[in-house]
Amino acid sequence: MARKTRVLAASGVALALGLTTAACGGGSDDDDNGGTASNGKSEFGAAITSVVNPSTTKGGTLNLWSSQDADSWDPARGYYAFVWNLNRLYTRKLVDYAAAPGKDGLKVVPDLAEAEPTISADKLTYTFKLRSGLKWDDGAPITSKDVKYGVERVWATDVISGGPYYLPNVLDQGQNYKGPYKDTAPDKLGLKSVTTPDDSTIIFKLAKPYSDFLYLLAMPGSGPVPQKRDTGAQYGQKPAASGPYMFKSIAPGKSVSWVRNPNWDPASDPIRKALPEAINLTITTNADDLDNRLLAGTADLDVGQTGVQAAARTKLLTDNNLKANADAPNTGFLRFADMTPVAPLNNIECRKAVIYAADPTSIQTARGGPYAGGDIGTSILPPNIAGSDTNYDPYNRKQGKPQLDKAKEALTKCGQPNGFNVKIAARNNRAAEVKTAEALQASLKAAGITASIDQYDGAQDSAIGGSPEIVKQRGYGIIITGWGADYPSGAGYMQPLADSRFITKNGNFNRSEIKDPAIDKLFDDAAGETDPAKAAEIYKQINQKVMDGAYVLPFVVDKALNYRNPRLTNAYVHESFGMLDFQALGVSDGK
Repeated sequence: MARKTRVLAASGVALALGLTTAACGGGSDDDDNGGTASNGKSEFGAAITSVVNPSTTKGGTLNLWSSQDADSWDPARGYYAFVWNLNRLYTRKLVDYAAAPGKDGLKVVPDLAEAEPTISADKLTYTFKLRSGLKWDDGAPITSKDVKYGVERVWATDVISGGPYYLPNVLDQGQNYKGPYKDTAPDKLGLKSVTTPDDSTIIFKLAKPYSDFLYLLAMPGSGPVPQKRDTGAQYGQKPAASGPYMFKSIAPGKSVSWVRNPNWDPASDPIRKALPEAINLTITTNADDLDNRLLAGTADLDVGQTGVQAAARTKLLTDNNLKANADAPNTGFLRFADMTPVAPLNNIECRKAVIYAADPTSIQTARGGPYAGGDIGTSILPPNIAGSDTNYDPYNRKQGKPQLDKAKEALTKCGQPNGFNVKIAARNNRAAEVKTAEALQASLKAAGITASIDQYDGAQDSAIGGSPEIVKQRGYGIIITGWGADYPSGAGYMQPLADSRFITKNGNFNRSEIKDPAIDKLFDDAAGETDPAKAAEIYKQINQKVMDGAYVLPFVVDKALNYRNPRLTNAYVHESFGMLDFQALGVSDGK
């Protein structure tokens, strides 16, 4: 999905199942990013693998900036990556991601829940007990009914649309629940698959085993909402706080401020330390001005975490003092091209010809180079998703050069020895995608493949690139795109891209229109598998089948070059977000 909607791109299986992650950051990435910190001191890339400036000192104001506003502060509606990260300030869930750098941050741990859930032998029933003493910011107790009500709101897409819609597919079970606003039950808690026998117990009943269920409960939309304070579509104007911070003010398009929640008990929260006294977010439309403020020290962090602009990039990489406070982590995104069934790319050998003819290095440069663009991609599965193998390079892309001999051999096999014409589609509001298309166009020409580029309205991506019918009408053979997982598993990443059952008339992301029954079955096998090693092996097989079919051309494993104010404490990249863990940050000067 688009960067704005990418939320979780990590790996591992829920700790609440007694399991830990099997994947890591991947191969040479640490070397590319300058190694690790020494004794918590800052070096380039230090926050990727360690905590920079560790501290327990409380006080001061954290000054965050952003070049775009939130899509919504309503936990059920927000879908931007940085919004999900900021949600950890004010929204707690039954489970959440651990507060730690590296692979430890990929573990799902109890949050509102006092312990891991009890799971029935048939893997269909999950029972949670809440911690004692939990309170809302107004002092009211947080109960299991608040959690259930929050979960139920996900169904109400007619009132609070915009957020992810996974839970209904797992929990509805034919009830066709319409959400609490149309609930005919007197207490508006009529979803039958979720029950609350008492105020500290909540039970979820699944229709079939689903190994990724706890990832869904770690999403902000699974957090509690007090029914008496729910204002429907207006709830995002001032959500209730279950975490350490509560909203003081929200000025849309301008600013947001949080202050301490006086009723949050740190003894009840194993994740959050809540160091700053206050947190301010300033929203600007001038990204270069934001970068200048970062480098001048008047802004602490760009919460977008999508990378500084070109001018600041040059300064960071040429000034060692500035560079020491910068990181270029993997974002969890893969940038790639889908090859559609439009002729002649409905022939596997013609698709292979495109892959071999593509120049990995020129495309990487078009994306921004190894720091701001990313590492050369070799498969559809990024290195921080369980099942990825950083040594897997079926088309020998890591060596960085086009392979014209193999491209011409594939052209002969596909009946196009003199090459063919193909149309590349790129979103007109994504400069990097247009540059990528141009780099691909140039490298294909050397193999005799003549490519034209069509820039379509990026705001209409779901209705154009996401419409198989429109794709065929326009003759798009190659579509430039990118993808990040909503939740950190092979299914959370690959299923929308490779499962034939996910092909839709609009909003389609299986743009290669992969229709392989063997792949579909492997996704089903993985859904019922709770052993992390076995699940990873299944996702590894799916990855290999997609690449064997030459359906996609991977470009880069995305990175973003970001700067952090030297006064920040407890700075580390959280791998489940691909950005700094905002809730962990403090300030060293108390200001």
